Amino acid sequence: MQTQAGNPGAFAQFDLARVDSPAFVVDAAKIRANCQILADIRDAADCKVFAALKAFSMHSVAHIMGEYLDGVSTSGLWEARLASEFYDGEIATYSAAFKPEELDEICRLSDHVIFNSPAQMKRAAMILDQASVTGGDVSVGLRLNPMVATGEVPKYDPSAPGSRLGFPIDQLTEEHMEGVEGIHFHNLCEQTFEPLRATWDRVFDAIEPYFGQLKWINMGGGHHITRADYERDELIEFLKDAADDTGAEIILEPGEAVALDAGILVGTLLDTGFNEVPFGIADISATCHMPDVLEAPYRPAMLGELEDDSVPIRLGGPSCLAGDVIGDYRLPVPAEPGARFAFLDQAHYSMVKTNTFNGVQLPSIYLWDSDTDVLECVKKFEYEDFRNRLS
Repeated sequence: MQTQAGNPGAFAQFDLARVDSPAFVVDAAKIRANCQILADIRDAADCKVFAALKAFSMHSVAHIMGEYLDGVSTSGLWEARLASEFYDGEIATYSAAFKPEELDEICRLSDHVIFNSPAQMKRAAMILDQASVTGGDVSVGLRLNPMVATGEVPKYDPSAPGSRLGFPIDQLTEEHMEGVEGIHFHNLCEQTFEPLRATWDRVFDAIEPYFGQLKWINMGGGHHITRADYERDELIEFLKDAADDTGAEIILEPGEAVALDAGILVGTLLDTGFNEVPFGIADISATCHMPDVLEAPYRPAMLGELEDDSVPIRLGGPSCLAGDVIGDYRLPVPAEPGARFAFLDQAHYSMVKTNTFNGVQLPSIYLWDSDTDVLECVKKFEYEDFRNRLS
């Protein structure tokens, strides 16, 4: 899988020695710039834009996002709680399956609750009725699976054959739509405009009979709107047309686009060796700090990587997993113990997926504002965070 980002931006001038290692560094100015682009799209198209917390839930920048966006989308109770505590605007909550004992609180916290199937929604009828009686103004939605595969990698494609995500669109009936006020579909992953148009063509035909009924249509995430090559003018016209055709409020919920190219992961080379190829062991671990490197898989871009004919070094982490390999790189500094380096575009998904396998230390988290050069350590993880996690 080819990374779709990797623009160093202001990080090209950042001194890596200013922070701990390993450490995430998030640029508040870049978050602000990304949110401004999303707000411009929202204003031009007269739609709403929510930020998907599943991709980026660093609430230290929630106040920035609240200045530009209309709310957040969450994936269950804990994210909904986080949203209600730190984020401004509306809360839309979707889960592949809700626990019955959590749904009452989710309804109280959320403006939209989106079910993965009509059967789940039917089983929750009593809870939804009670929420209405007690003054909860929750709007019920149904996630559809458009059954239009657009992704490069099946495991990241919600419309891959056999997907559990969303109700198959070819099974939708009038009975399934009883009590549904909104439709949700999420079919993209790091994609530009055309896959959205192709998906909408399929969804449009299926939901056209319900245009008078639907109050909102949530077109999900995966829209790389803040990427330089995204067709924003086409998107704006498309969103306007969708609102006119359906009479419904149109919602986008990008995740990566909020934090695209807004963060780096700083690491240090701990040791080097040779086994058929030069290799280096770093304090950054693919399996612990950047799981998508192994899951996708993909090769993250390196800050300042050389583009010459020198022999690259194979970088891996300190864990015992033989496959804890990040990739082969030509470092911009001598490949020797103590060398600092950084991977680009690591704010989204990497931060929320970190783990402590092998007791590998979690990266510290820094907030930097490239406009003012103010640098703040937001979070430093200690041994106790590891110790207390499982007992």
